[in-house]
Amino acid sequence: MRQTERTTLPSRVRVVEVGTRDGFQSERDWIATSDKISILNALIDTGIPQFEATSFVSPRAVPQLKDAAELMAAVDRTTGAKLTALTPNERGARDAVASGVDAIVLFVSASESHNLKNMNATRAQTLAGFKAVCAFADAAGTPVHGAIATAFGCPFEGEIDVASVVEIASAYRTLGITHLTLGDTTGMATPPLVFERCAALRKAVPDIELSLHFHNTRGVGLANVYAGLQAGVTTFESSVAGLGGCPFAPGATGNICTEDLVYLLHECGIETGIDLKKLRKVALHVEKVIGRKLPGQVMKAGPRLQTSALDSVATAVG
Repeated sequence: MRQTERTTLPSRVRVVEVGTRDGFQSERDWIATSDKISILNALIDTGIPQFEATSFVSPRAVPQLKDAAELMAAVDRTTGAKLTALTPNERGARDAVASGVDAIVLFVSASESHNLKNMNATRAQTLAGFKAVCAFADAAGTPVHGAIATAFGCPFEGEIDVASVVEIASAYRTLGITHLTLGDTTGMATPPLVFERCAALRKAVPDIELSLHFHNTRGVGLANVYAGLQAGVTTFESSVAGLGGCPFAPGATGNICTEDLVYLLHECGIETGIDLKKLRKVALHVEKVIGRKLPGQVMKAGPRLQTSALDSVATAVG
């Protein structure tokens, strides 16, 4: 642990890149599979250790991810980077395991309303369906991770009681799941909520490994990361160039940006194993592929100590 002026922060953090899943899924224009493959391989080359690479979901629900199996078949698996996939049901889990994922990720919303929109099922129905998925994955030798969407607030219901989050986390633990992500689906998290939820889960399910997934909808994504670091969390999900947003939640803008997250961590003296210079190049390439300006900041400005020649800037006159 590294001692700072105010608190003790982790010495190393695991960054999980979700751009090729959470980022791409919201894009209306088709992204060529070859571009997805090259972007994912380039991200792997930066040293990012883990990816939520894609989702095995109905192509009618998320057309952009209909090439999930093709992507998994072509990605570079020689570096040891861990590749997971989001799966909504047993059929998706079977397809994901057949593709060779390192883990499958199940998800349910803390909000009943959002779960009905996102999964077309109640929370209870969704959790009940996970029993068969976990049994299949266990037999296949594939780990299962859990995720809770709208864990900090819902665009339909507003405030989400921390007890609902704890209840779902406990249900996951009963299923044998020991890795859990809290998802800030529409950017409603604030540092006090991050502390509250992390503390409650540490008490209720102390053996579950927590990760945090923030969106920057209201501009406090990295402030929430810092609160998570102070709460002892060492795994954070982010999206290259700030891509992302949930297609089933109004106002869900991009995820926190991977380059901005890595920059913050490195400036705090926290190791990630990621080459920020390479990562910035990938982000700029992604912006060209998407064809519009993306919200990442470090991709535009560069690192803090990047300098320019004096004669490259006009001198004030008068």
